[in-house]
Amino acid sequence: MTESEKKYTFFITGGGTGGHIYPAVAVADELRARGEKVFYIGNPKNLEYDIVSQKGFKFLPVMVHGMPRKVGFGLLKWFFELGLAVLKCVKYILKYKPDCVFGTGGYVSAPALLAAKFCKIPFMLHDCDAKPGLVTRKLAPYADCVSLAFECAKNEIKNGNCLICGNPIRKNFKTLSKSEAREILGLQNRVTLCIMGGSQGARAINDGAVQILKKLSLEYNLQIIFQTGKKNFERVIEQLIKIYPEYEADKNLIVKPYFDDMVTVLKASDIAISRSGSLSLSELCASGVASILVPYPHAAADHQRKNARYLEEKSAALYLEDSEVNENTLLQLINSLILDSQKLNQIQQNALALAKYDSVDLICNEIITIAQS
Repeated sequence: MTESEKKYTFFITGGGTGGHIYPAVAVADELRARGEKVFYIGNPKNLEYDIVSQKGFKFLPVMVHGMPRKVGFGLLKWFFELGLAVLKCVKYILKYKPDCVFGTGGYVSAPALLAAKFCKIPFMLHDCDAKPGLVTRKLAPYADCVSLAFECAKNEIKNGNCLICGNPIRKNFKTLSKSEAREILGLQNRVTLCIMGGSQGARAINDGAVQILKKLSLEYNLQIIFQTGKKNFERVIEQLIKIYPEYEADKNLIVKPYFDDMVTVLKASDIAISRSGSLSLSELCASGVASILVPYPHAAADHQRKNARYLEEKSAALYLEDSEVNENTLLQLINSLILDSQKLNQIQQNALALAKYDSVDLICNEIITIAQS
């Protein structure tokens, strides 16, 4: 068997939020499609468990949570928890013998990456943001390669082998058409608005949007796909029932706590109201959506505001501060797009120009090269 024909075993790790999970899953999908063996390491109490289980990957559980920011007993307890999680990952390495570990940063990936370093297993990191996270910054010097979504992130990374490739997104962002996406969702070929606050939801966006859903549907005849986030769903429905009791019979509205298939949702959309996590922006650009971006004001290193401003500067999105979100500001921005088809189209085209569809292939090529070395 030649080196190119040999099949390898990989550990993929990343979790907590969609920004860490979906890039990891996109890479896992592609490696499996190439015939490689893939195991996924994550927290079974987090979102990654549901997503990875549905995909049919072997899930290897580790119990780890975000690091407390204050010194005290909680931090001591966290270090103990991290140590146990690292030991568990060492056992996984000894049992399954991975050729390489790939992690997308965040606290969930830390145990597997630290175990790889301890066991001298090569590993690769990916970071989505303009300001790389703590795990990426601390472990980058020991990684065989670090892939980055932003060129400017390289300044924060101490590693001579950096791959600037954008974020890994699922391949059907490139292949699924708008008409196909709308058919899957049971929508008509009309202007469609997506409202989302990331996998966790966003209260400011939800509270502003719920006030205008009835108007957008009945007066503007817009189709609306509304992802509330699982934690916020009941609150949104309570508000919506008061404002628009007949909403369930409205075929223009799809309101759910969470969509497993965001590719179809975004490809069906013309406009989106969204947080500005790096992965969300990559997927919005790949879908050619005109976005109204509302950065999460408490994001680490203020990275969401930097991401949103970057797209605004490229005329690929509109910008709105979280503190300024209300029914009037949202309606004003939506009107500025639906009443000016030329502006809408130009923003959509500018977003598409920023899209990068080959990140998954570039990253998987590098991972396999590392496994071969």
